Amino acid sequence: MSLSRATTVILTLIASLMLLSACSKTDEQSGGAEIVNPAIDSLVTAEWLQEHLNDPDLVVLDATVLIESDGSGGFRPANGIENFAAGHIPTAGFADLMGDLSDAASPLGFAVPAPEQFAAAMGALGVGDDSRVVLYDANTSSWAARVWWMLRWIGFDNAALLDGGQDAWTSAGFSLSTTAKSRPAKTLTVNLRPELIVDENAVRAAIDDDTVDIIDALTAEHFRGDFSMYGRPGHIPTALNVPVTSLVDESGRYKSLDELGTLFDTPRDKRTITYCGGGIAASGDAFVMHRLGFKDVAVYTASLQEWAADPENPMVTGSE
Repeated sequence: MSLSRATTVILTLIASLMLLSACSKTDEQSGGAEIVNPAIDSLVTAEWLQEHLNDPDLVVLDATVLIESDGSGGFRPANGIENFAAGHIPTAGFADLMGDLSDAASPLGFAVPAPEQFAAAMGALGVGDDSRVVLYDANTSSWAARVWWMLRWIGFDNAALLDGGQDAWTSAGFSLSTTAKSRPAKTLTVNLRPELIVDENAVRAAIDDDTVDIIDALTAEHFRGDFSMYGRPGHIPTALNVPVTSLVDESGRYKSLDELGTLFDTPRDKRTITYCGGGIAASGDAFVMHRLGFKDVAVYTASLQEWAADPENPMVTGSE
């Protein structure tokens, strides 16, 4: 063998050994886990979730809150933990909007906790900075959207809703589980976006500000003032009405982006505040607006449960 030929063989062997060494180090660093794409769309199908259910970085969370009769002709929220225990998507944990994910010290229902408290509660569920999260509920997806919005509020964007929620999962022929998934706690960093959640002072200012739109996510009947669940009938002056129920089809899946775009007939670069009764339906509207490309959306999370209780806050009835 010539000297040049021998040199070529040696260099090739060295390169091969270096490549094998690099692969070995990569496997050791990843702990042997499959490396997955860290990106996730904001809306996923049941089929996508079933395919990725065992991805090591994927955290599935059930955010169900049930609505039940209060015995006097009205309704009240009920914790969804029993519904979760009776059957949930395999590997899912329970995101408790009536527990750790709300401020128990507030007189308002579903009050937003301090950012650090919310991040700690999500971290206890196994959500970390390197996680991907899929949220769902057993209703209209608005409860899941509320958790999704709060994640964006603290600076976490790698989360999605399951289109159609739990019904879409079972309709696709996938089974439920009664075994809760235990995940090690992780650290979720807060990089707060304070502009994503507003208080009543910001809403008062928005009423007389032509640069800000207000959107009511409750039903048209409630918007007009035909009935009231929050003390006084009607809606916040200047508000537009886009009911969260209008965003989904009969199966509970979101309508196409083209259809949804016709419901939000406002400039997509304009500041917009959504509200409802307790900031749940409003989060559903905000989620869709984000998917449509609106750049500056906020949720008034206290909504009418706070607004209508103060007689100094104006309310109007009718469709305009």
